[in-house]
Amino acid sequence: MRAATILTSLVIALMPTMALAADLDGKTFGVLWAFPFAGILLSIALFPLLAPHFWEHHQGKIAAFWAVLILLPLTLYRGGDVAGSALAHTIAGEYVPFILLLLALFTTAGGILISGNIHGSPGMNTALLAIGALMASLIGTTGASMVMIRPVMRANDERIHNVHVIVFFIFLVSNIGGSLTPLGDPPLFLGFLRGVDFFWTTTHLFTETLLVAVILLGVFYLLDSWFYHRDTAFKARRDPTPDSVVKLHGLGNLALIGIIILAILMSAAWKPGVAFTVLGTPVEWQNLARDIIFVLVTLASLVLTKKEFRERNGFSWGPILEVAKLFAGIFITMIPVLAMLKAGKDGSFAALVALVTNPDGSANNAAFFWMTGILSSFLDNAPTYLVFFELAGGDPATLMTKGALTLAAVSLGAVFMGANSYIGNAPNFMVYAIARDGGVKMPSFFGYMLWSGAFLIPCFVLVTFIFFR
Repeated sequence: MRAATILTSLVIALMPTMALAADLDGKTFGVLWAFPFAGILLSIALFPLLAPHFWEHHQGKIAAFWAVLILLPLTLYRGGDVAGSALAHTIAGEYVPFILLLLALFTTAGGILISGNIHGSPGMNTALLAIGALMASLIGTTGASMVMIRPVMRANDERIHNVHVIVFFIFLVSNIGGSLTPLGDPPLFLGFLRGVDFFWTTTHLFTETLLVAVILLGVFYLLDSWFYHRDTAFKARRDPTPDSVVKLHGLGNLALIGIIILAILMSAAWKPGVAFTVLGTPVEWQNLARDIIFVLVTLASLVLTKKEFRERNGFSWGPILEVAKLFAGIFITMIPVLAMLKAGKDGSFAALVALVTNPDGSANNAAFFWMTGILSSFLDNAPTYLVFFELAGGDPATLMTKGALTLAAVSLGAVFMGANSYIGNAPNFMVYAIARDGGVKMPSFFGYMLWSGAFLIPCFVLVTFIFFR
């Protein structure tokens, strides 16, 4: 009885200040409908740090709790039909293709093995980071991080000072390098699903990405050179992985990644105009065909790749299963939030709209860049991107043309500033865990932020003054 009373009180608290309409009109939602969305994001940010063992065993239950906290009130006050339709639209239209792309890239990238070892000199390390950054836009930041992190660690495992190598690896490979295609980072693929052209990011984010990447690679080379020559014990230390010929295994997965890219391009170019509906949500044939191809590519990679290659890569299904569970909760809790953002100045987020709007009503692109970035630093950058995408109007045709600078600010803020902390982007913590397990004395959560504050924030300030003033 007590639990029922608490639940009833919570449901009443979630009711808007005016009568609910029959549809998801964001103007009629009270701000407390955003509470479950904030709750799941804070859970993702804090539980791994404060209660890692509890989080590891119960993250799916926590995500389900927050999802139910939205679906139950939505069903009670909007009806099962409206709640079911909103859920079907979110799952079929966004969540399923999002997860299937990540699954296909995760599986194919996990089957690519780089064996052998090279000497981690400043020039070679800089080249490895540059290669990884380029790969990130082709096989995703997660895929590139998993393919490149162990070769980079082997190249530097005899060095006394190697922490900075992994830190800059997170900057460039796990984040900034993924800015140029929807394959690169989850926020950009969500933008693609919303209607942003596949090559829009390539053409509109290239200059900014090149500028930041070149600056960071140059700074890294100087820093690595200083550590390299300063380390007097370097030459005397025994190398646990002596230099040997570098070989690339699992090349068939590169062809499969090419098929993934073609499937995405196909879904954007082929418009047969045929669809079927799932609880009122249209599912177009080109999108269904794309998602089926993702599944077939995943299965093909598993069949065609030698088990040995995945074992030597330390491949496991844990990371993708974690992402699948958490993002199911994120997408569901975002349902009312996105509706509220679409309401703009007439919705509960009017104050947030004011912060990113100039007095003349135009978009404040610097504010979009920094607000998207700051939230992406501590919350997951994919849902943060969607929040500010909707806040900017949510119309891809307008954002790609008249609002191109605003869309660039949102995209770059989400991708770039995900590098500001270990929890800003999924690959960050994965790389941290792998490096620490491999003997690298990685900095603490706040220690890492000292690195990002020293080297990333000045780059972002420069980007603001050059592109978003």
